[in-house]
Amino acid sequence: MQWTDQIRRVKILLVIAAIIIAVASLVVSHFLVRDLFTEEHNRMEVWAEAMRSLSNADETTDLNLVLKVINENHTIPVIVLDENGEATTFRNLNVQGRDYEDSLRHATPIGRQLKQRGKVIKIDIDSGDDPESIYVCYDDSVMLKRLSSWPYVQLGVVMIFVVIAIFALLTSKRAEQNKVWVGLSKETAHQLGTPISSLMAWTEILRESYPDDTLIPEMDKDVKRLQLIADRFSKIGSLPEPVPTSLNEVMDHVVDYMNRRTSQKVMMVKDFPAHDVIIRLNASLFEWVIENLCKNAVDAMEGSGKITLHIEENSKFAIIEVSDTGKGIKKKDLRNVFTPGFTTKKRGWGLGLSLAKRIIEEYHRGRIFVKSSEVGKGTTFRIELNK
Repeated sequence: MQWTDQIRRVKILLVIAAIIIAVASLVVSHFLVRDLFTEEHNRMEVWAEAMRSLSNADETTDLNLVLKVINENHTIPVIVLDENGEATTFRNLNVQGRDYEDSLRHATPIGRQLKQRGKVIKIDIDSGDDPESIYVCYDDSVMLKRLSSWPYVQLGVVMIFVVIAIFALLTSKRAEQNKVWVGLSKETAHQLGTPISSLMAWTEILRESYPDDTLIPEMDKDVKRLQLIADRFSKIGSLPEPVPTSLNEVMDHVVDYMNRRTSQKVMMVKDFPAHDVIIRLNASLFEWVIENLCKNAVDAMEGSGKITLHIEENSKFAIIEVSDTGKGIKKKDLRNVFTPGFTTKKRGWGLGLSLAKRIIEEYHRGRIFVKSSEVGKGTTFRIELNK
């Protein structure tokens, strides 16, 4: 549970760091865009003033400075409209036309749109008794547009980085867990091997010495059970080859085992089809999954209740459901039931359902999930195996 909390804290820290970076980027970019917008607006006011001076010029006016101001605008798109809203000239605008007059016709609607957006400076021209007005319409420069969109690009990059970092963290952690589980399982199987061999030998000696003793067959069953458990642990980490197996027989073995190991207050109900359901699986590992689900059900029912084992099949799947009448699972815990280290028991490692999920999904290419659960009424686990 501790390392699960650590991963959760790291993910939260990564998300918080991404939010801080994104907010800081947006704030800084906002001030930069605002300053650049103000500068471009001031430049356009100077440019508009130059246009007014050019329009009011006579033979004695020195136009060198005016023309220099007008010609130095190489970045800001600008369109000059007359009183009738027709374009008279434009600069830094990509307008396609057969000739200059045709280009002006294409520039006119663009200038009118800029005027409606308020990006316009009105110039009054002194033309004697009939004063005129022209409108200098301008748009943001390419640099300003790029700078305005950059924070969102940066935000996307930061979010992608966070997603990749979290994915890499989870992948590396999962790989580390797998190595620990495989090593622990194989070492457990290895350590069990020697005492099991000794117990088998002693059982044979006892059978020869006391052939009529009724307890020796029970001891033999327990030793074989230990041997089966060691075999299961030894297969963790490898890919045992599934073989065609009767699902009904495998489930019968589990029911027989649970009936001998649980209280008479626990009722095991079999809901199997009349015909055998044949599916490719590794019997010993799959039995362990069902046993684990049944043991969890017994714990959830606190030793008294009903466990229903249901089998059905369709054209694609063989479906197994294990239902109990226990205390159920809280909604907030449903997403964590298969998480390694998660357990609601006072004692336990929280690895049973995690290993069950791995056996079903990795070894049998199936799916296991909580079909339904209601607090105080019980839980149903569902397994789907491809036929």
